[in-house]
Amino acid sequence: MEKKDFLRQPVKHIDIKSFDSTPIIEAMRDMSFTARDTAAAADILNMMIADPDCTIILCIAGSTSAAGCMKIYVDMVRHNMVDAVVATGATIVDMDFFEALGFAHYKGSAAADDTQLRRLYIDRIYDTYIDEEQLQVCDNTVKKIADALAARPYSSREFIRQMGRYLVDHAVKHDSLIETAYEQDVPIFCPAFSDSSAGFGLVAHQVERPDNHVAIDSVKDFRELTEIKMRSDISGLFMIGGGVPKNFAQDTVVCAELLGKPVRMHRYAIQITVADPRDGGCSGSTLREAASWGKVETNHEQMVFAEAAGVLPLIVSCVYHKRNWQNRTPRRWTKIFQ
Repeated sequence: MEKKDFLRQPVKHIDIKSFDSTPIIEAMRDMSFTARDTAAAADILNMMIADPDCTIILCIAGSTSAAGCMKIYVDMVRHNMVDAVVATGATIVDMDFFEALGFAHYKGSAAADDTQLRRLYIDRIYDTYIDEEQLQVCDNTVKKIADALAARPYSSREFIRQMGRYLVDHAVKHDSLIETAYEQDVPIFCPAFSDSSAGFGLVAHQVERPDNHVAIDSVKDFRELTEIKMRSDISGLFMIGGGVPKNFAQDTVVCAELLGKPVRMHRYAIQITVADPRDGGCSGSTLREAASWGKVETNHEQMVFAEAAGVLPLIVSCVYHKRNWQNRTPRRWTKIFQ
């Protein structure tokens, strides 16, 4: 088999505006287990959106963007359901920016022969394939953007905004999260930015310019997101997966206190995860546990232990069709850094 035989069926991103999941969510409310948790999560997200004073932070870890959920995140930003994004570098660069350049993720098999895939330069995310040669184009495009910038440290938010500006003129697909966030003045933070194609591109950039190069300042990221929290008395977290984005967004409350400017804990919080809390890891730690650290209040919090691609479309479609987002005032937090 040749490479083209594997890369034939692109993953299609689900459109939560094309259907109304409200009747399903309503039915789930009278069920048990994950179904009832999912309905409760939809209720809390709707409360965040209906609260006129709430800043909503979307946190994304894992591979839902490659699995067909990217349009959900784009629509949340476009329709004023999100005020800031905290994500892994892979989510933003290897998945979103990658597709904006005209490439795709493909339906594959978890039972594939990975040795054969390696020979063909095909990368696998469970049952999803990526063309490694195309991914290297993504790496080199990040380098190209860095080469054109003034040599200094940048927060990931600053650099991703430059990526959005680049896509305005050069995107093949003008429906990416990066470009939409750029247009809506919604900041995107990747506290582990170099753990992605951005890292490869920036390493190449620095090797060519050892004394005059761009660098990513993760401390500046933390300071900037904390500044947003300090200006947001009420805030809510909608977390897909866990890891660094989850902890980074929660820690802004602690950071503000250490700066002598104590703020309220995040009033609302939802996490969708398959991680187990019993190993003590961040991804599976419950939101009630976060309350012990002074990060999250427990009045409006919900853990949903489920694979996000299965429940995320139902939650967001329901909330979208309730249309409370139409009454929200855009925060446009990017403007405070200009």
